Amino acid sequence: MGGDGTSFEILNGLFPEALSSTARVALGFLPLGTGNSFLRDFTSQGVEYTIAALKSGKRRPCDVIRLRHSQGELYFINLLSLGFPAEVGETANRRFKRWGQLGYIFAVFTRLLALKHSSFPHRLDDSTEWNSNRALFLSFSNSKFTGGKMMIAPQADSTDGSIEYVRWGPVGRLGLLKALPTLFSGTHIQHPLAFRTGAKKIEFRLNGPVNVMIDGEILSLECRSIEILPGAFDAIV
Repeated sequence: MGGDGTSFEILNGLFPEALSSTARVALGFLPLGTGNSFLRDFTSQGVEYTIAALKSGKRRPCDVIRLRHSQGELYFINLLSLGFPAEVGETANRRFKRWGQLGYIFAVFTRLLALKHSSFPHRLDDSTEWNSNRALFLSFSNSKFTGGKMMIAPQADSTDGSIEYVRWGPVGRLGLLKALPTLFSGTHIQHPLAFRTGAKKIEFRLNGPVNVMIDGEILSLECRSIEILPGAFDAIV
C-alpha cells in the first residue's frame, strides 16, 4: 500500500536475494501514494483493479533495473532520471510534498526559473564512445510514467527486457515552457533535441555524486552503471 517510493523500498528489501531464490517474488500494488506511476502502465482504475487482480491471481513477469553506484547497488522498476526531473523531484519533496501531484507542477516552474543544463558522461551497451553533451535530462525507464501522469518514456515496456533511454538536449526556458504539455502526452520525444532508444546496460563516468530521481525517491549518488534484469519478479496486475 503506497506509491512509487513505497514499492522502491519493498523491492530493495527483496533484492538481490530474490535473484537466487527458488521462489518467484510477486508484488501487488495498492496505489495509495502520491505518484503511483508504475501501475499506470497497466490500468487507470487504481485500487479496484489491483483488488480484482489479487482475487483472480492475475500476474505477469516484469523487468527490474539494477543500479550500481559508488556505495553499493539499488533496484528499481519505474525509472532513474538525471538533470531536470531529479532537480524538480528534489524541490517537490523539499518544498511542495503536501500538495501531491499539484506540488510536482509547482516544482517544475520553480526549477524552470533556475534552469541549467549539465553533462553526465555515459555510454550505451557496447559503445566505445562516451556521451558528454550537456542535456536538460537523461531518463532510464522501465515504465512509461513518472510524477503521476507525466509520460517521460512513452515507448517503455516493463516486460520487454530493455531499458528505455530518453535524452533531451539543452532546451531553453521558453522552449521548455512551450513544450511542457508534451511531457504529459509523451510527444516530447518528437522534439528536435530529443532522442530515445532501447539499451541493456548503461555505464556512467561521473565526477562525483549528483541528484538522482529513482522511483520517486531523490538521492545523491555517484552512478556507475545500470542494467536490465529481465522478468525478475511477477507483478499482480
